[in-house]
Amino acid sequence: MLKKMIFIWEKEDIIKDMEGLLRELEERHIEVSIESAVSERRSEIRENGAALKKEKAEGALKLPEEATSAETLFVTDSALWQKRLWERKLPVIIYLHEDNRKESFMLAEYAIERIEEIEYESLELAYLRLTGQPWTILETERCIIRETTTDDVDSFYEIYREPSITEYMEGLYEDRDAEVAYVHDYIRNVYRFYGYGMWTILEKKNGKIIGRAGLSWREGYDLPELGFVIGVPWQRQGYAYEVCLAILAYGREELGFSSFQALIAEGNEKSRRLCEKLGFAYQETVETGGMEYMRMVLYG
Repeated sequence: MLKKMIFIWEKEDIIKDMEGLLRELEERHIEVSIESAVSERRSEIRENGAALKKEKAEGALKLPEEATSAETLFVTDSALWQKRLWERKLPVIIYLHEDNRKESFMLAEYAIERIEEIEYESLELAYLRLTGQPWTILETERCIIRETTTDDVDSFYEIYREPSITEYMEGLYEDRDAEVAYVHDYIRNVYRFYGYGMWTILEKKNGKIIGRAGLSWREGYDLPELGFVIGVPWQRQGYAYEVCLAILAYGREELGFSSFQALIAEGNEKSRRLCEKLGFAYQETVETGGMEYMRMVLYG
C-alpha cells in the first residue's frame, strides 16, 4: 500500500501546479515530502566547472532516509535523481516538462505531464506496477477480482486438477516452473501493454482463490473475448454469473468496449447457459486449435 510520496524537483515554482494533487494526497492521508535537487547541483557546477559536473554532482546527491523504506513512491523531473533511484531499484516516475525533454531518463517506465491534472489513482496504479503488486480490478458482493501473480499458480493447479475443468479447455503446463514463467511474462507483456487480461478471482470472506476470469483478444477476431473458470467447490453458487456480469460492465464503462464474444467448446452446456443468461447469443460455429467452438456474441 502506498503511504508516502517524495517529490524531487529541479523546476522552480512547481508547487503552485501541484495544489490539487497535494490536497488529494492530504485527504487520502498520504505523507508528502518535497525535496530540491537544484541547490546541490548548482553549487557543484560553480565550484568545479562544467567538466566535473556529472561526477561531482552524483557524489553530492544523498537519498533521504525514507528512500529505503517500503510503501514510498518517488516523482522527479531530474534525470540524475531518476538514475540514482533506478539504480537502487526504488519506484520512480518522471515528470516531463519543457525544461527537461532533452535529458536522458534511463529506462524510465512511467512518465507524467501536466502535473496539475494528475490524480492520485494513476500514481497509485503506477506504484503497484513498479513494485510488482497486482492491481485490484473490481469487487462484487462476494468476490475480489485482481491481477494474477506468480503466487497464484499453486491455487490454479488445485483448481485445474479436477478433470471436469480441463474437459473443455486447455490445462496448465505440466512443469510448474514453466507455468510460473508464463504468468510472469503475461504480467509484464499483457497487463502492462493492454491494462487488462485474465484475472484472479478471490472469495471475499476468506481470501481464497476460486477461479479466473477476464477479457482478452484472440487472433483473427475483432471483439474482446470473455473467459472464465470457477473451481468445482464453488460451482452452482452463482459466482460465475456474478463475476462475469461485473467484468462485462467494467469492459463497457472503463475499457470502452461495446460488444463481446465468448468461444464455448461444443458440448459445454453449463458455459453456454451462463453466456445466454449474460445476454450472449449464438453467432456461428468456428474451429480453432483443432477444436470446434460455439462463437457467442453480446452486442452493445
